[in-house]
Amino acid sequence: MIQGFSISVSGLMAQSKRLAVSADNVANMRSRGVDPEGPAEQPGAYRPQRVVDVTAGGGGVRGEVRPIAPASVETYEPSSPDADAEGRVNRPNVNLAEELVTQIQAQRAYEANAAAIRTQDEVTESLLDIKS
Repeated sequence: MIQGFSISVSGLMAQSKRLAVSADNVANMRSRGVDPEGPAEQPGAYRPQRVVDVTAGGGGVRGEVRPIAPASVETYEPSSPDADAEGRVNRPNVNLAEELVTQIQAQRAYEANAAAIRTQDEVTESLLDIKS
């Protein structure tokens, strides 16, 4: 019974992380992206990420944050202060539609894990009532 709780809690934590990372991507989608020809460290440049579910030992899941590749896409924005002489700007490789779908999936999975915890709690309570 306790293992069921820990598995569901691991799912809650993984989905919470997935939602937070996706929200961060959306919030930074108009930020300056990484210059693929620039140095490895680029202060102020946003590198988008995604969360991948990895099976945890003993059951459950762990949300692992991984970078999105390529980290940026080149866009034409001649009026941007970040634009080069030809009007090109590197923006984070974030697709708003994909991020919204990710957020909905994370919300639904979170709700499912929360429902599993409630059900396990009710079953445990019923078992304790039967034993007393």
